Amino acid sequence: MINRRNLALGAATFLLVTGTGITVAPAAFAGTPGGTYASDRNSDFDGDGYNDVLTGAPGGTVGGRKGAGYVTVQYGSASGIGTADTLPRVRTAVLSQSTAGVSGTAETGDAFGAAVATGDVNADGYDDAIIGSPGEDLAQVADAGRANVLYGSASGLRGTGSVSLEAVVPQREAGYGGAVAAARFTAATAGDGIAVSDDEGVDLFSDEGPMLRVTRLETVNDPGDRSVVPFDLTTGNFDGDGYADLVVSGLGLVDDEGVRGRSVVYEGGEHALAYVRDLTGGPAAAAGDVNGDGYDELVTGEEGEAGSGGLVSIRYGGEAGLTDLADELTQDSPGIPGTAEEGDGWGTDLSVADSDGDGHADIAIGAPGEDIGTVPDAGAVWVIRGQERGWTPAGVRSFDQNSTYVPGSAEAADAFGAQVRLVDTDQDGRAELLAAAPGENTDDGVVIAFPTATTGVTADGSWLYGGGSFGTSGTDALFGTAIDE
Repeated sequence: MINRRNLALGAATFLLVTGTGITVAPAAFAGTPGGTYASDRNSDFDGDGYNDVLTGAPGGTVGGRKGAGYVTVQYGSASGIGTADTLPRVRTAVLSQSTAGVSGTAETGDAFGAAVATGDVNADGYDDAIIGSPGEDLAQVADAGRANVLYGSASGLRGTGSVSLEAVVPQREAGYGGAVAAARFTAATAGDGIAVSDDEGVDLFSDEGPMLRVTRLETVNDPGDRSVVPFDLTTGNFDGDGYADLVVSGLGLVDDEGVRGRSVVYEGGEHALAYVRDLTGGPAAAAGDVNGDGYDELVTGEEGEAGSGGLVSIRYGGEAGLTDLADELTQDSPGIPGTAEEGDGWGTDLSVADSDGDGHADIAIGAPGEDIGTVPDAGAVWVIRGQERGWTPAGVRSFDQNSTYVPGSAEAADAFGAQVRLVDTDQDGRAELLAAAPGENTDDGVVIAFPTATTGVTADGSWLYGGGSFGTSGTDALFGTAIDE
């Protein structure tokens, strides 16, 4: 099992003791060729104009191999997404390393689907999937990890022709593929560049016919000031220069404050990504234009900052890039429902997109450690609206599995909100909310889909699905551990 909270604690301890890192946690962000802003992201694998949804179940059993992992694909349509057992019926698929053409073999503990991302890496008009397997053994090196690229087509994602991305020299427990991303970082190729992390840095790849390794970004023990154990890879255009920027977020040593969330910003450019600066904030991160000024904002989450229960920070983009000062939000901020309590994990995951069609991106915040009444770690999610002046406390909404209309019930260790995603699957201009509870039913995992209206996300009409909804094994699948951004 890949548990983000345990990883955060373990990484903090490991950094203090040794100054190095451990296996990274799942994360995913995406981009489209020629599009560099967060709002340009899509996951249209079949090119029909509707966003599709890619969900990871790294604990899933494949061919009798527990924890081999799989991903599910839900193809968008005028009626949104569904599963094999919902009406109206929409197309779905299940892919794994047992799928014909996919590199590798489904083996116990591979954790295929622990990280997912999309982008059109070969510039053929169909988005492709990058899928991390940080538990993969390579050349008898345990948990070295890999990532697979699966290509889109008129019929959707396919295994045929998939490409394996691996470290130059596989390292034991490096967790290669623990975070993945794709976006138009440079003008070097027509397609999106690919970023794949391990526990000490990020490799960049370019699909130029063969797949080529472009460069390595070291973030641990770097000669500069970039000692960050990567957890998340985030893309956005913070300076409006026509190229996507890359943010590597994780844990690092910060002056005399010890280990805390930290992010490294690399600026996209015509020829290469270039280091810009370090920022406090992380290990969760997301990007989007919250104030509607044409520049993306960087939103980071520190799930255990100073015993506060979690801290979400917003840095605003502009012609000069990200601002130095950030808006900082906790559950004790005016207008935010709830109370900040240690262990809430408020900000463990984030997503940024426009859920009410007003032209300002909204922020979804997950708190998988939130206690609901006397039920520990049941989890909850919030949606905070964007406006011209930035975020606003007006109209903030929060949901848990005891909320009216929300299916299921709040149970201990469900971890509802461990993954959140705002995505417009029916092309109505408003992003729906997907919120995962990978601990549901003792780690089977489920995702709850919340519809949206002109007033934003609503619980009325929300519905629940898991791995079994796709005709595959949902037992201990950790379904929803990763949802493509």
